[in-house]
Amino acid sequence: MTEPADHPFVRAVKPLVDAMGGQMVAPDQASGDDVVLAWEGRDRVAVRLPHLSESLDHILAELERRHGMPLSELDRRTKQSAVRILESRGAFSVRHGVETVAGALGVSRFTVYNYLNREKGTEPEG
Repeated sequence: MTEPADHPFVRAVKPLVDAMGGQMVAPDQASGDDVVLAWEGRDRVAVRLPHLSESLDHILAELERRHGMPLSELDRRTKQSAVRILESRGAFSVRHGVETVAGALGVSRFTVYNYLNREKGTEPEG
């Protein structure tokens, strides 16, 4: 980056960019979909947002770090909680999101749908 990485604004937004799975690039390296952030009238950093499928992988990896173990090793209640978190973060709006989450949790797609329906207070159709 042409801007110093130790600029206070860049340091301030770095945790957010990391949490989103984004990448920080120099403003002069920004491409069409990058978001250029300015501070005090100067472009300080550009943020390259991940594709949705990459975001889901990032969210799953973050959940594993948070729990300190693979998601497939979590107990049922914790897996249900993880599904609620994933739903709130839009994981199931991504193509093949249910399949990806089911694979990470070590459960079937049907189980993921059951967890989602349980949260909504509805019974699965069958």
